[in-house]
Amino acid sequence: MSKSKVVFICNSCGFHSPKWEGKCPQCETWNSLEETQVFKENKSQSARSAIIHKEDKLVPNKAILISDVQTGKTSRIPIFDPELSRVLGGGIVAGSVILVGGQPGIGKSTLLLQLALQNKFKIFYVSGEESEEQIKLRADRIKAESDKCYLYTNVNTDQILSQARKINPTVMIIDSIQTLTSPLVDSIPGTISQIRECAYELQRFAKESGICVFIIGHITKDGNIAGPKILEHIVDTVLQFEGDQNHMFRVLRTTKNRFGSTDEIGIYEMGTAGLIPVTNPSELFLRQGDSVLSGSAIAATIEGLRPLLIEVQALVSTAIYGTPQRSATGYDLRRMAMLLAVLEKRCGFAFGHNDVFLNLAGGIKINDPSIDLSIVAALISSLEDTTIEDGICFCGEVGLSGEIRSVNRLEQRIQEADRMGFKEMYVSKFNIKGIPFEKYNINITPIGKVEDLYELLFANV
Repeated sequence: MSKSKVVFICNSCGFHSPKWEGKCPQCETWNSLEETQVFKENKSQSARSAIIHKEDKLVPNKAILISDVQTGKTSRIPIFDPELSRVLGGGIVAGSVILVGGQPGIGKSTLLLQLALQNKFKIFYVSGEESEEQIKLRADRIKAESDKCYLYTNVNTDQILSQARKINPTVMIIDSIQTLTSPLVDSIPGTISQIRECAYELQRFAKESGICVFIIGHITKDGNIAGPKILEHIVDTVLQFEGDQNHMFRVLRTTKNRFGSTDEIGIYEMGTAGLIPVTNPSELFLRQGDSVLSGSAIAATIEGLRPLLIEVQALVSTAIYGTPQRSATGYDLRRMAMLLAVLEKRCGFAFGHNDVFLNLAGGIKINDPSIDLSIVAALISSLEDTTIEDGICFCGEVGLSGEIRSVNRLEQRIQEADRMGFKEMYVSKFNIKGIPFEKYNINITPIGKVEDLYELLFANV
């Protein structure tokens, strides 16, 4: 029998302590130490682990000079889904480990089942949460079939990896990491020790076999992936599947990628037949309806390599409960407070006694500072109850002194606005050098300060 002892493990950094402490001594996170029963590995387990290593045909490594390392050998496997391919950096890297996290019911299993059914290479789909019949019902619902997708419902990592060696797939999907158990750890599924050990086994298997492993991970109520923080360090790529169940849009965002950029996003539309990739997201996030109302402005932003046009909605009303309210959906509330302070200080607008509500249409979240100018325009439009003419969009960062600062990759934003049929675009006057305006059918209006924006848009209305 294995000898056991109780230790307290930090779920943020993995620090071990023999006793409970309120704050982790290593990462200084409060209330992160959790009681875990650890079993020492006996001789039979050590022999079992040695056998596993032998079956995996481990090749001993040796140190080499960095000048002798050859680059350009990273091979990518093309996939049918253009949005997932974009987020991963151009396809699946052989032997990589990819973690997909998101809220319950957001579509994680549907996304990876579509990956399994829509591609022509061999895929091994392992589920610890659903039966084969439940998975088949979902496959029928999304109307996809494949003769190269193998289903396996098990939670034991030894049996799962044994089946994977027999099938030898190109991609293995694990749904989910919180349901797996390793025979080397004697604790219930979902505990820190189990998640860590299962993740290590899957990572080692992926690197040694060259099989790409997708892992679905649950998240906590705070939005973080459940389990130890080391889980995100082990894997090569971390994808966050975001969205509101009240909206039909889903955003797949990269938070870590060893083989590509972390700025890319993929956009899907949830329908009765599954997740549909959105190839032209600007049409989805622009205003709907024929009437143009006050408090609405169009921003030209960029997420990764993709230019987007989104609608910014603002509502400014008199505070009837004494203390003014400030609320922002899809945008940083502190940055909105800064823009309100700039408008009060530099332009003399009285926002101090008004409730201010800000919303980015479609449920999308944007951190690009280039949408500052559109937010300022929407706030002034709502305060003055004056509409902004249709066909106008904005692009510029607002500084603390009220100046309109330049943004990167302005020409791509102009191309997207021109393609969507906009007639005029307000940009920073410090950002127009070297841009061939004559090749576009859109009028570019350079401005230097917030006051200039007010004079051009609202002063003569």
